[in-house]
Amino acid sequence: MHFTPDTEDTVAFLVDLANTHPTASRTGLDELSTQAEVFDLREQHGYTGRFDEDAAELASVVRTRDEIRTIWSLDRDDMVDEINRWLREVHAVPVLIRHDKFDWHLHATASEAPFADRIRGEGALALAEVVRLHETGRMRVCSADDCTGLLLDQSRNGSKRFCSVRCGNRVNQQGFRERMG
Repeated sequence: MHFTPDTEDTVAFLVDLANTHPTASRTGLDELSTQAEVFDLREQHGYTGRFDEDAAELASVVRTRDEIRTIWSLDRDDMVDEINRWLREVHAVPVLIRHDKFDWHLHATASEAPFADRIRGEGALALAEVVRLHETGRMRVCSADDCTGLLLDQSRNGSKRFCSVRCGNRVNQQGFRERMG
């Protein structure tokens, strides 16, 4: 499945942000507990614009992370309600913008908006694209029993089950050991 590049980039960020949650992180710890971790995540994904780098920003990004985790598993109609709520709450006014290494793409809010609002605005636009294409079934939670990592299955046949190779290998090894008994 192919989405527009800005949709792919934004959904990849949403997945990475959601997977900082203790039940989904590689370490089993909250990987979004400091402003430095927020900085690293946004740098990894090339976010620009306003950053307050304070406790309030951290708290709002963590709340957004938790909302992403909730939205991810909703049925399509309920997901639309949440996407529309995000767009209303951030006062989204989509505009085409080109900056840094990125060609023309949509931003839902001004670059001066709080970081969590920009995450929610751009996330809403990206998730709206997934909904419009009837591909919400590709938004999944990892199939490993001990992981709640999120993933967007972009494989051709729609068969991706695990959030990472690590989870897939662990489950496959466990299955092999059970069969060898």
